[in-house]
Amino acid sequence: MTERVGKLARPDGEKIAWRRIDGRGPTVVWLGGFRSDMTGAKAQALADWAKVAGRAYLRFDYLGHGSSSGDFRSKGTITRWREDALAVLDDLVEGPAVLVGSSMGGWIACLAAMARPERVSAMVLVAPAPDFTEKLMTPEIPPDGHAALAADGVWLRPSEYGDPYPITRTLLEDGARWSILGAEPVPIEVPVRILQGGADPDVPWRHALELAQALKGRDVVFSLIKDGDHRLSRPEDIARLLAAVDEALRSGG
Repeated sequence: MTERVGKLARPDGEKIAWRRIDGRGPTVVWLGGFRSDMTGAKAQALADWAKVAGRAYLRFDYLGHGSSSGDFRSKGTITRWREDALAVLDDLVEGPAVLVGSSMGGWIACLAAMARPERVSAMVLVAPAPDFTEKLMTPEIPPDGHAALAADGVWLRPSEYGDPYPITRTLLEDGARWSILGAEPVPIEVPVRILQGGADPDVPWRHALELAQALKGRDVVFSLIKDGDHRLSRPEDIARLLAAVDEALRSGG
């Protein structure tokens, strides 16, 4: 099966890059992490699986990520990336979808499922990072970072995965608007499978477990890979991901 590529035009003129494999539904939709793109190991493994299994699969890059247009620093917010995910779901996916979200993509997947509950039949979340701007990132900003944010509205955060990347005051303030972890249950009732590394330095396993416990639905399975890192891209981790997607497809009808 071949993979088609295209770009979805957004109202402000920006274009969201996507790749799609046609096949049996529900469509598996990949939602990547913060500063990652749709060519990563997990996204590609799902594409290879979809071709062999004859399954419908769609992956895309948020604004300012990968092959999509848009300036990450000036336009990159949770609000915007949520809108990108909803536009992809509305315009490029027919019928129900199984959302597969990694890290920040787990948060975006939850927000999309809450906005389009009739479109989402199940979810698979890998090291999900809901509310990460407020609960994971802000507490770790050093004094010089706070000073830069106050003076310039942006801090260049060092990264273990490449060059430093900009964290803006706008991103942090906007992220707080979309907090889902609190006193109320997260209103998602579809089957959810969560894979989390016990040695993840970016998303503590207790944070992902908090999401699992907050989900309103009862069919939630939390799998802790004791020695797993944040990316969970080792061959054995990829095998777990594919098995979780298979299970989600069965559980979600």
